[in-house]
Amino acid sequence: MRNPPLHRYATRPGLYFTDDGGADVIVRSETAGQVWLCVLEPVDKPSAFFQDAIRLFSDPGVSFIQQIHEFPVCTRIIEHLYLRETLFRMNGPNYGLWYVHLPKAWDGMQYGYRVDGAWDPKHGVRFNPYKFLLDPYGKGIEGSMELDPAAFSYQCEVHDRKVVGSAYGAMSTIDSLGHVPVSVAIDDRDIHKHEDDPGHPHVPWRKTVIYEMHVKGFTANAPWLPEELRGTYAGLAHPITLAYLQNLGVTTIELLPIQAKQDELFLQEHGRRNYWGYSTLSYFSPEPSYATKAAQEHGAGAVRQEVIDMVRALHEAGFEVIMDVVYNHTCEGGVEGPTVCWRGLDDLAYYRHQKSNVGRLEDTTGCGNTFDFTNTHVVTFAVDSLRYWAKRIGIDGFRFDLGVSLARLNGEFTPHHPFLYALRSDLLLGNLKLIMEPWDLGNLGWRTGQFGIPFAEWNDRFRDTTRTFWLEDVDGSMEYGRTSLQEMATRMCGSADMFATDPGRGATASINFVACHDGFTLTDLTRYRTKHNEANGENNNDGSSVNHSANFGVEGVTDEPEIIAAREQAAMNMTGTMLLSLGTPMMLAGDEFRNTQNGNNNAYCQDNELTWMNWDWLYSPYKTREMRRLETVSRLISLRKSLDLYHHEDFFTRLTQIGLFKPSDRVKWFLPDGSSPKERDWFDLSTRGFTMRLLSNTEVDVCIVVNGVAENRDFRLPDDSTWIPKWCSAEVNGLWPGQGGHIGTEKDNEEISVWMQHVQNANEVVRRLAEEAQTHKADAAGIAGFDIVDNSAAHDGATIAGEAASVDAAAANGGPRISPNITLYMSDNANDSGDIDSTAAEKVPGENSAIDPHNVWTMPAMSITLMKQV
Repeated sequence: MRNPPLHRYATRPGLYFTDDGGADVIVRSETAGQVWLCVLEPVDKPSAFFQDAIRLFSDPGVSFIQQIHEFPVCTRIIEHLYLRETLFRMNGPNYGLWYVHLPKAWDGMQYGYRVDGAWDPKHGVRFNPYKFLLDPYGKGIEGSMELDPAAFSYQCEVHDRKVVGSAYGAMSTIDSLGHVPVSVAIDDRDIHKHEDDPGHPHVPWRKTVIYEMHVKGFTANAPWLPEELRGTYAGLAHPITLAYLQNLGVTTIELLPIQAKQDELFLQEHGRRNYWGYSTLSYFSPEPSYATKAAQEHGAGAVRQEVIDMVRALHEAGFEVIMDVVYNHTCEGGVEGPTVCWRGLDDLAYYRHQKSNVGRLEDTTGCGNTFDFTNTHVVTFAVDSLRYWAKRIGIDGFRFDLGVSLARLNGEFTPHHPFLYALRSDLLLGNLKLIMEPWDLGNLGWRTGQFGIPFAEWNDRFRDTTRTFWLEDVDGSMEYGRTSLQEMATRMCGSADMFATDPGRGATASINFVACHDGFTLTDLTRYRTKHNEANGENNNDGSSVNHSANFGVEGVTDEPEIIAAREQAAMNMTGTMLLSLGTPMMLAGDEFRNTQNGNNNAYCQDNELTWMNWDWLYSPYKTREMRRLETVSRLISLRKSLDLYHHEDFFTRLTQIGLFKPSDRVKWFLPDGSSPKERDWFDLSTRGFTMRLLSNTEVDVCIVVNGVAENRDFRLPDDSTWIPKWCSAEVNGLWPGQGGHIGTEKDNEEISVWMQHVQNANEVVRRLAEEAQTHKADAAGIAGFDIVDNSAAHDGATIAGEAASVDAAAANGGPRISPNITLYMSDNANDSGDIDSTAAEKVPGENSAIDPHNVWTMPAMSITLMKQV
């Protein structure tokens, strides 16, 4: 028996070009009374619909809304916009769908919808045909919303940029066309368009290193880019940008939202912009402002093509591309917000409403509204959008903002939500990288570890533990720390207590991070104890007040060399913990070169120099602190990628079928004296030194040695092997593990920066900085009384040469304390006469010289070290 033929319009919503030169257009509105498709054309060109459309003229006492009800197709001229609007009355609803066949359609056609129906705000019904609405499935977008009464479905006024009016008042009769964005049709029927695409890298989870960045912020100040490419998709695809990312060593680029956005009403009223982009205007259209001016001038199709070309370039360079997506809420905000799409199409169907007051919206996002993922059609809408970005644009995965809001049934979270099953079971999406932000602002909103296979999740527990151990626990506020050996060991072994939820779910489900876009940068974590968000205009009340940060004795920037050195080593301690732990590491762009936001931990509205990457350090002819950190981080990433010990998805500590933990034969733990920890040691908060040995049957073992006290300390490593250091967080300050009770100092003879070749037209800046560096070098050498190896220019108001001199001089005097519980991270290679121990000073990192027969190594104070078996 044959299946019956499908109805012509039994399809998904959207605009579909047809072979007859027209298009089928479908939109969903389950409760509307009538829907019109509106096509916009310039007045000074012939209309494509002249023969079909009835011309409307102004008729005193009769609104154009009343007129359009009379004719199947009608047109009107809007003189002040120089536009012709042709309206096609759509048929429906059939199962909630409205449809019409457009006799002519073309690539780049501007269009939208008008919807009529009941006006009853107290019952959540807000249909207003005077409002021009975007196509939720529109692939292109042009224009932006103006802060004008026309953009709101209720009667209001705007005084001093403040909207005055009641969302439960009378319906507005001001036409919004010209004050809101419009949808743009893009014809992508060409079946050959992806034939030359490079292959997707398909990096296994076990080898993934994620790099979170903002498209605009990363390249807005990039000196290697011509002006027209800065802050754009094309700038990210530039060969030098790609070379930088390759040199860093990350594998997967996670982009903050690039779907079209609109500033929230609050920001518009205060004259600010949403920089991060977590305020989505269109789920199928890319954000136009990140495209080059040339692409924007050529229209939505050119903008989309620039995005496709960016993804292709990243793939060709070997990078995966993950998109941060925001399906939990839209840019329309609460009921007082504007009407640009979903609110006007079907408020009741798209948004969650309060059960006790249907006229108000549920808000588990903090943004005024929440998509209703109990509605099958909302789930379908989100899945269609994700498939479009994966199939047509080439995206390799998605990170879901406030993922808990997407998995609430009747208000409560469940890992068995239909949306999660839809993602798992989809043949395309189920094989991509899917990452959840496992919390929201609703009831019991913290759900880390509870999403199950195949989802990875941001591990906030790892973040807080790492920060607390290396920052809060050493800021002098407590006699002992807050973090036990048990807690550190659990986090470093992949957080099995949180992620071993399903058979086969491994440690790679834990996205280990220390800093992300939301919060302090890595550098600011070591500079500021409290947030400084005054520039946001919210009286410093926004952003988290719990940051687990430390300032090492001075709030903000300082020129004290010992504090700068302490901060640098703390930053590397956290980075080292992240990259040497089992799980999937994620870095924040700029953390590898000391990027700062001046203490702002919620810079969502700062589209300016505060959030754009500062690349000034590239201009120096000598190695700056930024260059040293970059090289240190890059080397550690390379080491991680070289070790098969990390190339698996198992936990080091396994969970038995009856729910009990059992020891693993892949990891062993030792205290500094070489003994195994007793039960009391695991929970003793004064235990701040340990060795974690990772064992392998196919390659050499490694030891991760953590010295969490403010003094150099001897560690006895396992006697069955010989060990050499491969990486140490203290090397950022020129220090290195040693033996015989001494730590080594690293000599770096590569003074000239290789980054200078990437900087264009920088001769004058380089000349000035070089002269300053030489002057400071001479001054510092005169004070110290010996040659300075590090000639780099200063950051935080002090030269690295000066820092090195002060550091070595301080070490010779025994290492002064810089805060109640912090010792300066210095070499103590001084003999009684004050001379430097030349033997220790000349040791080369990784060189296996004079191995102590008892495998006792002296680790620098407050450091984490990777030791490799010989």
